[in-house]
Amino acid sequence: MSSTDEAAGPVLQLPPAAEHLPELARRLSIRTVYVDLDGTLLGPGGSLIAGPDGPVTDPVRAVVALARAGIDLVLSSGRTADTMREVARLVGARACIAELGGLIVYREAGTERLVRNFGAFAGPGTPYLAIERSGAAGFLLDEFAGRLEPHAPWAYLPREASMLFRGRVDEAEAVRSLDAAGYGWLDLRDNGIIPGGRRRFPHLDQDEVHAYHLVPAGVNKRSAVARDRAERGMAADACIAIGDSPTDLDVAPEVAAVFVVANGAPSVAGRDVANAYLLDRPWGLGFADAVSAFVGGRPDTDNG
Repeated sequence: MSSTDEAAGPVLQLPPAAEHLPELARRLSIRTVYVDLDGTLLGPGGSLIAGPDGPVTDPVRAVVALARAGIDLVLSSGRTADTMREVARLVGARACIAELGGLIVYREAGTERLVRNFGAFAGPGTPYLAIERSGAAGFLLDEFAGRLEPHAPWAYLPREASMLFRGRVDEAEAVRSLDAAGYGWLDLRDNGIIPGGRRRFPHLDQDEVHAYHLVPAGVNKRSAVARDRAERGMAADACIAIGDSPTDLDVAPEVAAVFVVANGAPSVAGRDVANAYLLDRPWGLGFADAVSAFVGGRPDTDNG
């Protein structure tokens, strides 16, 4: 499926999930679902029951269906571990991947175990403190003045592995700039579109505003999923991922399939990933559609 921009010409879009889900469900025996939080499992305002036209119940039913089927739910987000813990408890997730892959929190028998996935960073201390000392954040803000800023207030929550920004920059250009300035051990990762754009952040003067994470090279959702699969002895073809951003598409080599919710289409337009599919519905409704194919059919719905 493709969308067409009259000025730019055809823009590659992922194939529709609806055409492939029945065959994937027949072929695969899924034991783990990796799901992004904001913009995917959670709808507007970060609510599990928020949909495009008001409250919805499909996401809740899908979470329950996973639990009944004995399929592990693993949350994956750029959020801090602290802000993910309560969500993990509420939805019964067995683990959560925080700070875009820098931390993995396992919930085991009433206790928690933290695994650090710091990539190219070799210590001492934390990547966040090392980035702060290095001046890399200030360099980026100067290099892309007016196009990049801290993603307040969330940028100022305690972090270990990443620094959080918002704006609109070319990832590859930013990484080249970092490398040329002596920060080759760092990477800037696009974690998708922040709703609101110019209306919400008028001073950035950009129609489309993205969230970015400054992290050590090798810190990403893909490496965290690979580490989690190895930790639990889970084969790639027993896993799927659901998200709304390029960082979610990056997980594709580590899972049988990646599903992008409808509101994530603009973030991933133009990307060609063999085992990635675009869902018809946004946010938690899209999550429910993907999950339902693997748990014996779509849950009853009253949300249209």
